[in-house]
Amino acid sequence: MTSETVVLDRCPFFEQFQPKHLDKLMILGTPVHFGGGDILFREGDDASQFYVLLSGRVALEASFGGRQVRIDTLFGGDELGWSAVLKRQKQFQARALESVQALVFEVPAMHDAFDGNPYFGRAFLERLLTVVAERLQNTRLQLAAALAEAQSPHKPAS
Repeated sequence: MTSETVVLDRCPFFEQFQPKHLDKLMILGTPVHFGGGDILFREGDDASQFYVLLSGRVALEASFGGRQVRIDTLFGGDELGWSAVLKRQKQFQARALESVQALVFEVPAMHDAFDGNPYFGRAFLERLLTVVAERLQNTRLQLAAALAEAQSPHKPAS
């Protein structure tokens, strides 16, 4: 078992997956590295990659009012790029906050694997919906905080 497989095995996203499905993911995944400040993808991109972070931190950011607002910070074991799996444009920008090691999966190859094993596809998509719901909740919390800040009276400098 490789160190990447160990990470996948411990990743909450993959905890309900059978060992043979983890092995399939390891065949489909390609190790990649990003330096601090590198952009993995931009909001609105049509990229077709899904990522599992092995180490490092990535900021998920959305553009609001001409500025980037951090929606979430992801760590080793987290996943990103769910919109590519659903053939949608990227909903956020992903920026490496430090050196990042990840596995990248080309979505067309993943879709072929899902077609070949519907149980694998179903398990993956069910878990993916949980990620989407978590990201939506984080976005709502960030928006509520930004609105509260905008509506609060500013204290004059003393």
